[in-house]
Amino acid sequence: MSKAAASNLAAAVYDRVKSDIFEFRLLPGDRFSETEVALRVGVSRTPVREALFRLEQEGYIQVSSRSGWSVKPFDFEYFENLYDVRVILELAAVRKVCDLPSKPDLDALKETWLVPPERRLHDPQRVSNLDEEFHQGIVHAAGNPELARLHREITERIRIIRRLDFTQPARIESTYDEHAHILRTIMRRRAEQSGLLLRSHIEASKAVVRNITLHRLHTARPRTRLEPLRKAKVSRGNF
Repeated sequence: MSKAAASNLAAAVYDRVKSDIFEFRLLPGDRFSETEVALRVGVSRTPVREALFRLEQEGYIQVSSRSGWSVKPFDFEYFENLYDVRVILELAAVRKVCDLPSKPDLDALKETWLVPPERRLHDPQRVSNLDEEFHQGIVHAAGNPELARLHREITERIRIIRRLDFTQPARIESTYDEHAHILRTIMRRRAEQSGLLLRSHIEASKAVVRNITLHRLHTARPRTRLEPLRKAKVSRGNF
């Protein structure tokens, strides 16, 4: 097998396992082996091992010499810390954008978010992607590549819960309204007001996704104390 083909297989396994974690088909504490993943996906253990090590480095899973691989416990404090860093980065970006000597390039964001209600999208996945583009677009407009890089890394880490914000139709409508208000305020170069709006917007999203995540974790897959975790995982076809 060529190096490129092996890399593609590892990427496919990575996407599969990460999707199972994101969709709560794999829950915190679920255990699995490299062999189980290889059999389920239909590949050898080599790309599986590469994919799992990558997920371990990103903080989604952990490995033990005695019990194999497992999904890491959900750490709300960790995610809230990441949200705090995200707020700091975006507030810094807003100040820089409002202080630019020339008009900031926000045309792409305006075309997406400053639209009449009948042109608004309602597909949760699409809106989630556009939401990331909105916040990344503001950061990129600040013109600091390192700021944009740090923000991109934070965005990737919180995606597992942040995307849940768009599973409720009311939150999609709120996102359109809040993004439009933030954009208009930035275009008027009102840095302080823009920052307040942005902080309120992110804090509201954080509260919503925390509640949804708690609910998902509570209802995703009830287990009894007598049911072995590994047996429950296999019988329900998570891998």
